[in-house]
Amino acid sequence: MSAVLVWRLLRKRYADEAFSGEGSRRFGARWSPAGINVVYCAESRSLATLEVLVNVRDPKLLYAQSWVLIPAELPAGAIERPAQVPASWRANPYSPATQHFGAEWVRSARSVALRIPSVVVPGEFNYLLNPAHPDFACVRIGKPVAFHFDSRLQR
Repeated sequence: MSAVLVWRLLRKRYADEAFSGEGSRRFGARWSPAGINVVYCAESRSLATLEVLVNVRDPKLLYAQSWVLIPAELPAGAIERPAQVPASWRANPYSPATQHFGAEWVRSARSVALRIPSVVVPGEFNYLLNPAHPDFACVRIGKPVAFHFDSRLQR
């Protein structure tokens, strides 16, 4: 069975809980309301970087904190690829429709992972992981690797 490699970029201090979904449970995000554990990953290191960049409030935080990049391997058969997502998926701020879409997917437990389009880079994809799914153990989580943002990004 083939596998899909995804990436998670986050502050080093959260590395131990990187795949718990705790951050999304506490704060919610585009594809999940607060109260639901979901892990957000990207299909490439560069997309993971851009997803962080568009969401950082103060660019100085990129350099004042330690960051890690963590790979995860998903069995291709564990990924749901929806034929359609809510029409408002690119809205900014994000709409309740996308949060409902993600919440319904988590509650249904249809798959370990959900492939969803990236708002930041149309044509590329992010992946939601459901850490409460009975088959979550099939996700092979790699070791965190130090990541440093290029200083030119603060210009």
